[in-house]
Amino acid sequence: MTKFDYEKDMKIDPDALDIEWLEQASLALKYGKLVSDLRVEVKRLGEKVKTVRSELIRKANNDPEGCCNKAKPNAADIEAYYRSHDNYKQAVATMQEVEYELEFAELAKNEICYTRKAALENLVILHGQQYFAGPKVPRNISKEWEAKQKQKSTNNVISRSMNRKRKVK
Repeated sequence: MTKFDYEKDMKIDPDALDIEWLEQASLALKYGKLVSDLRVEVKRLGEKVKTVRSELIRKANNDPEGCCNKAKPNAADIEAYYRSHDNYKQAVATMQEVEYELEFAELAKNEICYTRKAALENLVILHGQQYFAGPKVPRNISKEWEAKQKQKSTNNVISRSMNRKRKVK
């Protein structure tokens, strides 16, 4: 499965709104395709889990002594056998990983289609109102944004450090 850089794709360059608008539709389509591909993969893996389970149940029914250590195992014995089998656990784990990726991709798709689009619309409105024209000294919005993000990161580190000191007392 192709990995996407969700955070990079969500960022908007306020100095290149025209380029951001041109890329918006293809970005939404890219994540729509990713979500569709992951849904197909989850269905395929769901069928694989069912197949592995069926094969293990058949094996338990054909060789109950070897699988369940009983001549006549009941449904709970057979279920315990296939649920604890490595093949079944691996198939379920793989499906859960893809389901997690699907949930995250759906979130990213929705954020790109709605939140990012709305942010672009609002930035264009601000640009049209000459919000970015600013004072005589030009501002570099990108640098200010980065400085703000660094400050937030520093504040988080300090906050975590202070919380650890409080817990130690």
